[in-house]
Amino acid sequence: MVIAKTNRLIISKVTLKDAAFFVELMNTPSWLKYIGDRNIKTIKDAEHHLKNGILKSYKESGYGFYKVTHKSEPEKAIGIVGLVKRKELEHTDIGFGFLPEYEGKGYGYESSVAVMDLAKNKFKLEKVLAITNPDNKSSIHLLEKLGLSFQKRIKPFDKNEELLLFAKTF
Repeated sequence: MVIAKTNRLIISKVTLKDAAFFVELMNTPSWLKYIGDRNIKTIKDAEHHLKNGILKSYKESGYGFYKVTHKSEPEKAIGIVGLVKRKELEHTDIGFGFLPEYEGKGYGYESSVAVMDLAKNKFKLEKVLAITNPDNKSSIHLLEKLGLSFQKRIKPFDKNEELLLFAKTF
């Protein structure tokens, strides 16, 4: 189901048929370095992750992470972008990740602008957060370009890893 379209991209809901893409994406060097190893090594692992994460989020929150495809190749996922309500954070946060060959081409910004518009106008969120690894310069740059501003350093998860918290109030 298509959620939004931009000049170059189609943003749509994830299905279990996207499991192979998630195995590929979640094992890319930048995902492993900046987001972490989620131990998604097989299609079955990915299906389990999707059922208990993204697909569950659609039911509980009405939104979640979405698959990003290029209009010229609508059958090939190139990344994800979306909104997630984590129990560790007061407000919904935006996140994104792309296959290496699609990084640095503006797809993250283009798809994130569409999702920020959905957050404000469709889902009626008053505020959007983002968390990122302090070393992830490209993510920080994208968040700032989207109008989110640095708030503070936090340790939201059990791993005791310090992350940067950004926020934007609509």
